Amino acid sequence: MGAQLRVYKRRIRSVTATKKITKAMEMIAASRIVKAQRKVAASTPYATELTRAVTAVATGSNTKHPLTTEADNPARAAVLLVTSDRGLAGGYSSNAIKAADRLVERLRGEGKEVDTYIVGRKGVAYYGFRERKVTDSWTGFTDSPSYADAKKVAAPLIEAVQLDTAEGGVDELHIVFTEFVSMLTQTPVDRRMLPLSLDEAAEETTGKGEILPLFDFEPSAEDVLDALLPRYVESRIYNALLQAAASEHAARRRAMKSATDNAGELINSLSRLANAARQAEITQEISEIVGGASALADATAGSDK
Repeated sequence: MGAQLRVYKRRIRSVTATKKITKAMEMIAASRIVKAQRKVAASTPYATELTRAVTAVATGSNTKHPLTTEADNPARAAVLLVTSDRGLAGGYSSNAIKAADRLVERLRGEGKEVDTYIVGRKGVAYYGFRERKVTDSWTGFTDSPSYADAKKVAAPLIEAVQLDTAEGGVDELHIVFTEFVSMLTQTPVDRRMLPLSLDEAAEETTGKGEILPLFDFEPSAEDVLDALLPRYVESRIYNALLQAAASEHAARRRAMKSATDNAGELINSLSRLANAARQAEITQEISEIVGGASALADATAGSDK
């Protein structure tokens, strides 16, 4: 019985140590969420206004720019998938991967070839394990992405959009990331960044009944689009990376809180089992003492006779 009690105590010590770790990770994730939310709030107005500017240029001129004009028969699309570098975040990365798989399946159903670009070690490992082709990948910054990271990710995507499909370019650019809705809700979404849908962009950036102003462009609207659209892609990717980072921290905080609560329940259960084992051990010792005393009394009474 004593051996069983030692096993329970050893397990309680182990689970208690794990609980301390998960509690610390929960607190760290909670503190990082606030910083990530601030970055998202700071970047969103810039991305929105840049989209507004691009929309104004595209709708205020008759220029058919390759980055705002849909191809007659799109043959290839690029999909950028944003996952995490680290685990212990529940289903955060797996949900984003599932959303990307659904998007890729839909695009292939439309007869398009798909080039996959991945941010985050979890996505890279998933595709690598299944021997799926990845055009390019980036890791090491999903916890706290910077604008420089967004530019690094955007560069090959912009280059691919500007090339003809015969030369390895793409007709469409999609992004899959986890949108931060609240501390409790993070939703995997897929968005088409290019070609820019002017109707959707106008609805997103203008109020009800608001009309975009008319502009004159120097040297030309096409030159303005050439300058604005790379910035548009970078800002959208940066905002998506920030949204994904906030979602990752929220998912990790929730997962670590669940692990901490489960560890507490397991400790309580083991403590009850340890108490029962200790009580059984005490009862057995008392029984042995009583039995020994009774045997000694019987032996003494027999010798007196």
